[in-house]
Amino acid sequence: MLPTKLLLAAAPLVWTWASRAPTTKALQARASLPSTFSWSSSDALIGPKDDSRALAAIKDPSIVYYNDAYHVFASTISESAGYNLVYFTFGDFSEANDAEFHYLDETAIGTGYRAAPQVFYMESQSLWYLVFQNNNAAYSTNSDIADPSGWSEVKTFYSSVPSIVTENMGSGAWLDFWTICDSSNCYLYSSDDNGHLYRSSTSVSSFPSGFGDPEIALEDESNIYALFEASNVYNVGDEYLLLVEAIGSDGYRYFWSWTSSSLDGTWTALADSESNPFARSTNVVFTGTAWTKSISHGEVIRSNVDQTMTIDPCTVEYLYQGLDPNASGDYNALPWKLGFITLTDPTC
Repeated sequence: MLPTKLLLAAAPLVWTWASRAPTTKALQARASLPSTFSWSSSDALIGPKDDSRALAAIKDPSIVYYNDAYHVFASTISESAGYNLVYFTFGDFSEANDAEFHYLDETAIGTGYRAAPQVFYMESQSLWYLVFQNNNAAYSTNSDIADPSGWSEVKTFYSSVPSIVTENMGSGAWLDFWTICDSSNCYLYSSDDNGHLYRSSTSVSSFPSGFGDPEIALEDESNIYALFEASNVYNVGDEYLLLVEAIGSDGYRYFWSWTSSSLDGTWTALADSESNPFARSTNVVFTGTAWTKSISHGEVIRSNVDQTMTIDPCTVEYLYQGLDPNASGDYNALPWKLGFITLTDPTC
């Protein structure tokens, strides 16, 4: 990981942006993604609690809007306990920082390394899935997203890290798993912090079993920071949108993007450079002083909650992790917080 600078003062958790809850609806046929993106950002909205956990950071959020509430799952980091998972829910983002934290190591998910969650509803099974990393590709299920005690014991999609990953990840790690399904198959995307984006698949009827060996969907061995981690893949009407987090030449995190007509097809560049990114501090407008220069690991609020990962290009709102630009030191002790960017130039 590239270092950043030492934290001098924590950014205040001040609400300055009015959220609008997305609704489940059919995507407009005329809607499409822009080729350049502009965003507005909230201040830092959600930070670590001042509780017995002594958290250093909250990171890697996954978010859905369901039954008139936002449901957020995220990674937490503490010096004593390392990485774990937390769940919290709220009705409006003005209430987000006051929401009660439910630490998922107190459930059947258990203790030990768990990080980078993704939550979705598998409609054919009437189950919520929480996909995350535990040095493997792991998952837990729950019939009620609002019941943090209902998560099942951890299972994994693979018995061990696949050989194609171990052969290519170098000093990296297999991480940041993302699941998306079309009408026939479910796909698992992942990264290795070494310039490779992997993809594997199984049938919808077999999910969560039956994943075949991953293949490399994208790679950049000349610059491992270009295809670094935190991939997101979304259904956007008649195409798919891929986001991958990069580390820029300035050392700060940002996202670039590709599109494809199918989940097993070739990815075509959309906004894929430092000068034309999907989301970077250079195309994000902050109210007042920018509280972060990194637009890092997060998720778009989807227009539904199921396995198709469908988003509305007319209303793109992305919950992300950011960092005081004066922070530095050990990566796992950096004080990440959560904020929101909203697309200001949709083509609708």
